[in-house]
Amino acid sequence: MPVVDVVNLDGKKVGQVELADAVFGAKVNPHLLHEASRWYLRGLRAGTHKTKDKSEVSGAGRKLWRQKGTGRARVGSIRSPLWRHGGTVHGPKPRDYSYALPKKMLLGALRSALSAKLAEQKLTVVDAWSLENHKTKALRSVLDKLNGVKSALLVAYGENRNLELASRNMERVKLVATNVLQPYDLLNHDLLLLSKEAVARLTHSLDPAGTPIAAPDVTSIAPAPKPKKEAAPKAAAKPAAKKEKAKNTKKAANKKGKE
Repeated sequence: MPVVDVVNLDGKKVGQVELADAVFGAKVNPHLLHEASRWYLRGLRAGTHKTKDKSEVSGAGRKLWRQKGTGRARVGSIRSPLWRHGGTVHGPKPRDYSYALPKKMLLGALRSALSAKLAEQKLTVVDAWSLENHKTKALRSVLDKLNGVKSALLVAYGENRNLELASRNMERVKLVATNVLQPYDLLNHDLLLLSKEAVARLTHSLDPAGTPIAAPDVTSIAPAPKPKKEAAPKAAAKPAAKKEKAKNTKKAANKKGKE
């Protein structure tokens, strides 16, 4: 595994960290980098271009002169594409330029871009992005101490308001989170600055041999007991007993009358 130094914001070494070979030591694939960059740039296009055709340009619709007998070419409308200020034939229309890229290709391009940065010695691991304030001047001095280059890609994990405010007004300096890191951004910037948390997060998400987090064992659950049948309420049995008693009394009266 490659081992790189961990520096603080003053540029001093404070430790070392091991990088995974599968993520930072992979073979660089130029084809994947090209496809991922093309896919990213296509997604950025607005696609709002539009030209007017013959039915949309301004102009009268009458026939300019009669069909035959003038010696001139026949013409039906001043809005013809053959005329100046006429409509455009097969011009661009609003469309969506984005397309789907397989996830494995994007992850492979990220591994290739990270490995290329490490091989070119343009990857720096920062202990933590703990800025005292949100001033751009403070971040500029930090970058000068780290490498002195003007083009830098900052990768951080978690919310860091001071770093976000300090970097958003700097030319050729971009701050991205680990979950939105793109191969094009890695290729478009000279220096890559990663925090230790970002390195751990990228290693976990990009390692193809990484095992998912195992779910805790679930103990067997005993079946719920069957609900007991409730006995009929005694109040409901009273009318039946009264009815039976009245029936017996009636039979006894009839028998007595016959005697």
